[in-house]
Amino acid sequence: MRARDSRINQGGLMPKITPEQVRVPADVSAEARSAYVENYLKATRNTGRLMLFACDQKIEHLNGDFFGEGINIADAKPEHLFEIGSKGVCGVLAGQRGLVAAYANDYPEINYLVKMNSKTNLIKTSQDDPYSPQLTSFEAVLELVNNGVNVVGIGYTIYLGSEYESQMLAEAAELIAQAHAAGLLVVLWIYPRGKAVTDEKDAHLIAGAAGAALCLGADFVKVNPPKGDDAASSAEKLLEASSAAGRCGLVCAGGSTVEADVFLKQLWEQIHIGGAHGNATGRNIHQRSLDEAVRLTKAISAITLADYSVEDALAVFEGKADFSL
Repeated sequence: MRARDSRINQGGLMPKITPEQVRVPADVSAEARSAYVENYLKATRNTGRLMLFACDQKIEHLNGDFFGEGINIADAKPEHLFEIGSKGVCGVLAGQRGLVAAYANDYPEINYLVKMNSKTNLIKTSQDDPYSPQLTSFEAVLELVNNGVNVVGIGYTIYLGSEYESQMLAEAAELIAQAHAAGLLVVLWIYPRGKAVTDEKDAHLIAGAAGAALCLGADFVKVNPPKGDDAASSAEKLLEASSAAGRCGLVCAGGSTVEADVFLKQLWEQIHIGGAHGNATGRNIHQRSLDEAVRLTKAISAITLADYSVEDALAVFEGKADFSL
């Protein structure tokens, strides 16, 4: 195992990026450039990679992700999310405007990403193609910023292949223009889903989703990892999507809770084999006790933000080593 020293706990294995190295999109106004650079460095913890703590499931999956068999009882309390975000190591905490507004004053140190649209999982694709409408105006997000909430960006979900994709594409494009004009980042969640989609985990479709995010102007895109087969692993197939994303950083959804060693290995492969620029993890983190969840954020960030090996990151999760930035 690589020797641990003070440099490792300070994230010294991965070079920090400077403000001059942040590539600012051309649709960011001259007046907003400094704000964009500051928000980008905050969100990526000065690395260019994103560790997104996804906390938008209270609408998306209702209470099924927060209470029940295999879920720590601490997760039944919404404030659990913010306790994790405060005590752990994350880039951004993503949640709907109301959730952020309810707790942000008590957790001002967290970098927030406001999720602009949502839908529940009650209506299945067999009933109707998915449509996630915009729930929050951009002006309402700016009001949070004006009130001193540490909002660094916004997020939006698009279901490619849904008969309603045109509405979601148009809403996302307009929000991206507004966000960049104000110096905020944008992360798009894009999933192929609908009656026209036969395989949501098809590598070519996921690459198409990544390319669409680039064309819309997103800074990062969250996708589901493609399914592997005998010819190539999931991480190897992800490389097509990472390439298609171009200058839009690709991050993978964490999915349902699995053992920490399995998850950390998948994450390492997604970054170092698949070309991902980080991760977007929710249930794998918040369904655990506070102590375990905090340790997992540190282990995930050790891989994402400091290029730790799986072995060293697992030592962080197990409490044998610490990680901070």
